[in-house]
Amino acid sequence: MTRQNTPSRNEQLQYGDQLISYSVTYAKRKTLGITVRADLSVNVRAPLESDLASVAEIVLKHAPWILRQQQNFAERPPKQPPRRAEAEAIYRYLGRDLRLKVMKLADNQPLPEQIKVDKDILRVWVKDPQDKKRVESLIEKWYRQQAEIVFLRRLLTQFPRFKQYPIHLPELAIRRMKARWGSCGTNGKITLNLKLIHEDEALIDYVIIHELCHLIEHNHSKHFYALLDRILPDWRARRQRLNETAANHETE
Repeated sequence: MTRQNTPSRNEQLQYGDQLISYSVTYAKRKTLGITVRADLSVNVRAPLESDLASVAEIVLKHAPWILRQQQNFAERPPKQPPRRAEAEAIYRYLGRDLRLKVMKLADNQPLPEQIKVDKDILRVWVKDPQDKKRVESLIEKWYRQQAEIVFLRRLLTQFPRFKQYPIHLPELAIRRMKARWGSCGTNGKITLNLKLIHEDEALIDYVIIHELCHLIEHNHSKHFYALLDRILPDWRARRQRLNETAANHETE
């Protein structure tokens, strides 16, 4: 079997306290290439004559870049197509899958259009159940209302972890973001992605704590990660779960 036909090899190396796993494939090429994918996997394409030791040496040299790329992907919510308010459609809320039930308000019903969660059912009462745009608009408004309540509650719950640090409770903003789960501005305001309302509270807490750490350490330096380790020792597991759960529901 030629080196070119050899299946990919799975390798690992240690960089500081980080373990980098990567696959190596050989091809007719002059230089070595490294790709970090959205699922955080790392693929190394090496020239046919390369040995594993020289490949590992180059991967180690590029370890800081690899970890930055993985961090960027891990904090980036997946792209999601517009959801349509079809009967029996599934909507996620705080890590739960809710099945949509659209109910018609009676003509003499004095109650306004509204939404309620009943066990695993998302019930939406509207005047015209066939008006899908109206149903979707109500759901979007409901998600935002719930996010305002839940995100503030989680912020108030997690902020005492930082009582030894000279920071003030930050202003909180909520908006849809394509490339981040959260951000911390130079003015100290924290912005959270509305899509976080789909995830369970442990993952919301991770993003909030990540951004609160930026009030103390303003970049992703080793000091930032040391602080994150002290405040939330299991943050890596939470980050991985956030990335995995979001990816699993990307096509919903």
